[in-house]
Amino acid sequence: MNWKFWRHGRQDRDLDEELQSHLRMATQDRIESGKSQVDAETEARREMGNQGLIKEATREVWGFAGIERLRQDLRYGMRVLWKNPVYALVSILTLALGIGASTAIFSVVYGVLLRSLPYHKPEQIVRMYEVGHKGNQMAFADPNFADMHGQARSLQGMAQMYWAEDTVSVGSQAERTGVAYVSRDFFEVMGVSPVTGRLFVPEEQHVGATQAALVSYSFWQQQLHEVRDLSAVKFSVANKPAFIVGVLPPGFHFPEATQVWLPHELFQQISSRTAHNSKVVARLRYGVSLDEARAEASTIAKRIQQQIGPAEDYGMVDAAVVPLRDALTTDVKPALLVLLAVAGLLLLVACANVMNLSLAQASARAGELAIRSALGASRWRLVRQFLAEALLLCTIGGFLGVLAAHFGVRVLLAMAPSNIPRLDEISVNLPVLLFALGLSVFLAGGLGVFTALRATSVEARTGLAEGGRGQGSGARSQRTGRMIVAGQVAITLTLLVGAGLLGRSMLRVLSIYPGFRTEHVATLNLRLPGVRDGEGPQRARFLAQLISRLRSLPGIQSVGGATGLPLKEPGNDGAFVLVNPQQLSSAQRDLIERSTRQSWQNADPGSTNDMVNFFQELFRNPANTGYADYIVADEGYFQSLGIPLLRGRLFNEADGPDRPHVAVISESVARQKWPDSDPLGQTIEFGNMDGDLRLLAIVGVVGDIRMRTLEKEPRPTIYVNYRQRPRATEDFSVVVRTGSDPQAVFAAARRILNELDPTVPPRFETFDQILSASLNNRRFNLLLIGVFAGAALLLAMAGIFGVLAYSVARRTREIGVRIALGATPNNVLGLVFKQALKTTMVGVAVGLLSSFTLTRFMQSLLFQVSPNDPVTLAGVALLLVTVAILAAYLPARRATKVDPIVALRYE
Repeated sequence: MNWKFWRHGRQDRDLDEELQSHLRMATQDRIESGKSQVDAETEARREMGNQGLIKEATREVWGFAGIERLRQDLRYGMRVLWKNPVYALVSILTLALGIGASTAIFSVVYGVLLRSLPYHKPEQIVRMYEVGHKGNQMAFADPNFADMHGQARSLQGMAQMYWAEDTVSVGSQAERTGVAYVSRDFFEVMGVSPVTGRLFVPEEQHVGATQAALVSYSFWQQQLHEVRDLSAVKFSVANKPAFIVGVLPPGFHFPEATQVWLPHELFQQISSRTAHNSKVVARLRYGVSLDEARAEASTIAKRIQQQIGPAEDYGMVDAAVVPLRDALTTDVKPALLVLLAVAGLLLLVACANVMNLSLAQASARAGELAIRSALGASRWRLVRQFLAEALLLCTIGGFLGVLAAHFGVRVLLAMAPSNIPRLDEISVNLPVLLFALGLSVFLAGGLGVFTALRATSVEARTGLAEGGRGQGSGARSQRTGRMIVAGQVAITLTLLVGAGLLGRSMLRVLSIYPGFRTEHVATLNLRLPGVRDGEGPQRARFLAQLISRLRSLPGIQSVGGATGLPLKEPGNDGAFVLVNPQQLSSAQRDLIERSTRQSWQNADPGSTNDMVNFFQELFRNPANTGYADYIVADEGYFQSLGIPLLRGRLFNEADGPDRPHVAVISESVARQKWPDSDPLGQTIEFGNMDGDLRLLAIVGVVGDIRMRTLEKEPRPTIYVNYRQRPRATEDFSVVVRTGSDPQAVFAAARRILNELDPTVPPRFETFDQILSASLNNRRFNLLLIGVFAGAALLLAMAGIFGVLAYSVARRTREIGVRIALGATPNNVLGLVFKQALKTTMVGVAVGLLSSFTLTRFMQSLLFQVSPNDPVTLAGVALLLVTVAILAAYLPARRATKVDPIVALRYE
């Protein structure tokens, strides 16, 4: 800005002094020529001309006349707002509501969807998936990853990663911590180097190596107290000794909420191409486009399929390459975009309210505007004044909106479901502030121009004539106001329809019976070390002792346990195969029985090959195979959750490790594989889940349960006995049914567990809490859209009330004449209600049409409810009509109280 602007006050004073000096000199000259004092001053002033015009011309030369005019407009606008405090306060608060809601939601959208990932050249980092027969994306199997890694030339690096919540001990303190097992290219792919120490070396990246670990910067600060000598730390992961080799940079916690990283190569690679266990990240080579990488990955996947023969039902037929940011936000992106659209609609309703208030205010100033126009003010000059007033309103409203957004973001983060990524990066930062500023300026321009053009469209003569009758531009502004209110009603109906559909979806979800009972159930989740060869009986004894001691507590009705909790930990899943034991040779049966006790290296190669060929042949026949969840459990698990036994029996203590292995299947498995026969006594093989190839004889059928979410159909499930199959019990949950408050069990359970094994940190929850957490996403969306819709409804109600109140006030003379001519109070009520209903019905009709657009985008958020649900549409329309009648009641009552004599005398 010109530095002279800051001195304009002094320059104005100098200019005044100079003009007065010229005036005095001219007056003195005329006095000396014989004129009187009065005549001399009059003639000097006439010769000088208009001093105001001289000042304006001089300021134009100085170069900041425009800024001076803006300052004058703002100062006058402030006086106008100060004289109309109700109008100013309501407008500012309404704008603050709309801008604050939009800014708060935008801050979430920006932090989650738009903000660049905090990694080196994040646009080059991608997630890779296997693609199955049905187009579904899957994690990578080890052999497929190895082939893809070896053949891909468009990738600079490609890494596997597996995440789990493990027991991490520092000294004698054990905690549940996020642990990621990552392969050798991982840190190159992510572009990360340690701030202290080093990365893994090849000697630490093989099966049997001592665990080397990298830790996050926050873990180093909080748990290790920034120790410099990392080798001196007594450290273990999953009860296995480990040594820390480095500390990663601040803020790096990928994947998920990782605090500790270990080599993925510590795990034995699984040879099955249907064991989809590893997530994969990769970095594109410099200059390689995403489309090129996708084409190459697809070509390699199809080549692998051709090499291994016809793909199994759960094998890879293609590969997908997705930008990492898109992969992280796929699940939450639709909901966030809908919320942003909803916030935008609320902002439109708020703007419509302010627009109506501004039109009413401008109509009341019609006489003033007509006089200013008659005195020579141009239309642009009047428009500029309205723009200045709108700028004041929107600036103050925007400032308050940013403050509201700051606190609103805190509330959003507190309510947000845990599956929303990058929550720690959400804040009201500079891009969000720029968004709020741009929004305020845009609204100021829109509101100011619209109001000004409507207010200044009347000729000065017409305005003065109407003003003399007390009407101003009332008739035209009333029509415009009704149109704006109809738009408010339409937008509000759209929001209410969205909230109604989500509400009905929530009711449908809550009405679903999940197949188990949740009341009075406490859960105790344990993260246990992996079971190595020979440690199975020890793990089974530990779990049996824990369950037995919990069962002995007073008030306990039943206790059980499983590796997967419904709605919480879904457990593992995979392919199983139906087996007829009579088709196996004695050597093959013996080899299966020895599969968990000794290596096949000592077995007869011929028997081994025969058995491998035998199972491969079975898996090629779809009639023999199936896909199911695999859960290790005991009989108390079914009893505690109330899962009904439909046929056969449950597990019992007689099913020991040396007895024939048994399984209990869900009803859907029986229905799929044995629709016309009895599944009891049938035999299956499900060894790819835990490496135990011993056959499973089916002894019972239980009811289906909704394992993943309440919204998904029950999945086929096969349950095995933890006494016989303890190898897959690293993540084990104990369920306790009580006769009273389940939280009362927590203290006693913690004491028992500490006595049995103090190195296992438990996690306690009631099943009601688990059920509630499973609905967090739906509850979050419903709450926000419901709040926005409720706010829009209140604004629409205020808009209807304001327009009708203004209309009644402007039509006082007309109503007085009607009453004088014999109109009854009911006639006047009908007149006002008819206007309200006409405006509302137009808005309802438009809103019903516009709601089809929003609900189509919301379809992925709905459950068993049509986007065009007639019950919701009719209910919302009826609600709006009712609200319109309530909003019209007070203005209508006021109209019936008009005294015709007073009204006509006043006019």
